[in-house]
Amino acid sequence: MQYQLINEQSSLQHLCEKLSVAQVLAVDTEFVRTRTLYAKLGLLQVCDGENLALIDPLSIDDLSPFWQLLSDEKIIKVLHACSEDLEVFLTAGNCKPVNVIDSQIMMSFLGHGLSLGYAAMVKHFTGIELDKSESRTDWTKRPLTQKQLVYASADVDHLFNIYPKLLTELTHAGFLHYAQLETQNMIDKKFTPINPDSLYLNLKMSWRLNGKQLNTLKYLTVWRYHQAQKRDLPIGFVAKDHTLIALAQSAPQSVSAMLSLEGIELLDVRHKGKAMLGVINQANKTDSYDYPNPIKRLDEYPGYKQIFKKVKTFLVNLSEKHGLSIENMASKKQINQFLMWHFNLNNARSASSTIDLLSSWRQELIAIELLAFVNNDYQ
Repeated sequence: MQYQLINEQSSLQHLCEKLSVAQVLAVDTEFVRTRTLYAKLGLLQVCDGENLALIDPLSIDDLSPFWQLLSDEKIIKVLHACSEDLEVFLTAGNCKPVNVIDSQIMMSFLGHGLSLGYAAMVKHFTGIELDKSESRTDWTKRPLTQKQLVYASADVDHLFNIYPKLLTELTHAGFLHYAQLETQNMIDKKFTPINPDSLYLNLKMSWRLNGKQLNTLKYLTVWRYHQAQKRDLPIGFVAKDHTLIALAQSAPQSVSAMLSLEGIELLDVRHKGKAMLGVINQANKTDSYDYPNPIKRLDEYPGYKQIFKKVKTFLVNLSEKHGLSIENMASKKQINQFLMWHFNLNNARSASSTIDLLSSWRQELIAIELLAFVNNDYQ
């Protein structure tokens, strides 16, 4: 299908009026994220089967007509591997799309694995080999080349045409509702605000620190995150993880003392040493009663390896019973999340996070049997 390039406000308004009566929209984005915390939107693609448009966000001041389409619950939006697209919608338009389904997730429920690429999906359904050479180009540089525009148009052209076939297969398999819920789970997670106070828990080796050291690490990770937001820099560009761990372990009293620490990134100290020293001094004012509790490692829980193996085997059998692959039912990360909750390590049961294996479509499918299994001591 021939694309139209939308680079004027009036054209966007007219386009969105036409698209507002569509039943299904295939949607994609092109963006750049190399030296920034937030992705920089370079192009929006949309197709309803009659209109295929490439929207230039750098030429149009107000994209709200497009964001309104994404928020229209009457229109199905189909995207492929949309995790990063969701971040773009959030940062560029503060837009949480509704009635969305991810074709990669749909393919996974049909036995194609969790991470099937768009080109592989197109080849599977059409036999066409897509040229993906433009995927890493600078989508914020103008003018866009003809090759870039053709590449971008193909991303929604094929997607729109493939969707009905996917829908038929998934409906026949009985997994459409699961794919819809799994897509919604991803959206809800992407739009759950980050809690800066818990970021220290994500650093490797944080389990080695005592309460006082964890408190310092907590202050440092909060500072780093706020700096990344303020300056729109990747987290690691502000300070590396191993730098923060080394500082938390040693709590140096001067910048010169920082430079002698093992595991430190010298550039981090030279550029932000004084700032980090100020953060450490602030952390030192915390009362010991307010220190975080030491982190308990799941793999050090008595019998963890044997318990994990039994639970996974049980879940594999449940998956086969329901005609699903274990990949769809429960990843290693999801099993570990469940076991952390089951053992109540690090007060997991009082945390507000959702336990994947006990929620959404998995709740109705396996939760009762899984809980009975573990409560019966993994028999």
